[in-house]
Amino acid sequence: METETLRKILTRDFILCFFAQFIFTSVVFGLIPTLPIYLSRLGSKEVEISILIGSSSVSSLVIRLFVGRALLRTPEKYFMIIGTLFLASASIAYMIAPPFWPFLIVSVLQGIGFSLFTTASFTLIANISTGPHRGQSLGYFILAFTLSGALAPSLAMSLINRFDFILLFLVCLGLSLFSLFITLKLGKGRKVPFKDASVEEGFFLSRRALQPSLLAFSPFFVWGTLATFFPLYAISHGVTNPGLFFSAVAVMLTLSRAFGGRILDVYNREKIILICIIPYIVGMVLLAFSKTLSMFILVAVIYGIGPGFLVPALMAYALDRGGSPGPAMGTFQAITDLGASLGPMAMGIVIQSTNYSTMFLCLALTAIINLNYFYFFVRKKG
Repeated sequence: METETLRKILTRDFILCFFAQFIFTSVVFGLIPTLPIYLSRLGSKEVEISILIGSSSVSSLVIRLFVGRALLRTPEKYFMIIGTLFLASASIAYMIAPPFWPFLIVSVLQGIGFSLFTTASFTLIANISTGPHRGQSLGYFILAFTLSGALAPSLAMSLINRFDFILLFLVCLGLSLFSLFITLKLGKGRKVPFKDASVEEGFFLSRRALQPSLLAFSPFFVWGTLATFFPLYAISHGVTNPGLFFSAVAVMLTLSRAFGGRILDVYNREKIILICIIPYIVGMVLLAFSKTLSMFILVAVIYGIGPGFLVPALMAYALDRGGSPGPAMGTFQAITDLGASLGPMAMGIVIQSTNYSTMFLCLALTAIINLNYFYFFVRKKG
């Protein structure tokens, strides 16, 4: 029975989309720990770094709202092609763009490419997945993110430690073009008729997918902040390769999704969501008092359990409630982009006024607020 299920999930387009996504996000995850260091070496302050890195998510947020609706009429493959071209262009431009304004424009360019590609790729997977296996299918597809997250940060840090940033950006360019090559081999996908998108959903936002999407704001608020500031925090405590933290997180995500994929379709999604918010709280409290590589890895293991099930569960929850996959995915990922962009911006101000420990405790507080929102306003109403 499990073999038959896998056969239904692992279609030709699923596999091609998976590898195109894996290579595409390897570029993005490789830039996560390295761009803050690059900007710091160029003389940018922490608040400037938070704005420059966060601007990518802000631009991604705006574009997703348009892409989600446009995907009702246009094949996903075309948006994925444009996304890879934007990322390739950004990889070239990073080599010559100094902070502040030129770099800001390139960061926005990367955010646009990321939003075009990932909104389209998730919509494609949602459209080709059968209803009873949608959670499992999404869980397996998100492995493309987690596997790239396990490999890319450490490899990117090794590149800049052994060579320089120019080589890193050239590798990013090559990978972007490779992702484009795979994307070109995709079929056109299966489209949902435009009439299936209810007018009641709103022109850009899917109102029915909004509540589960809001639950994803806090996890990505935390993630965006960690991606921006953890590399600088780790280096200040003598850790030469902060990418090991992100790799450890990605290993936990990979294990949980690889061995627990069926859980998302067998057990109640609300129970999974409730349990998986807790590791965010515990992980951020521990990180506030951690100063060594071994403690950082322990935090990564605990923290990594949360998004392993939480993100695909929330995504499936949004698709179950949101009607057409395009607008539902656009809404969900727009909210996650909002969290990922506001996180570093808000926490950059906190760091400037206080310190890193206080900032990590503030991240734990956002997870506690999210837990209460889910328990008292979402779960009980449901």
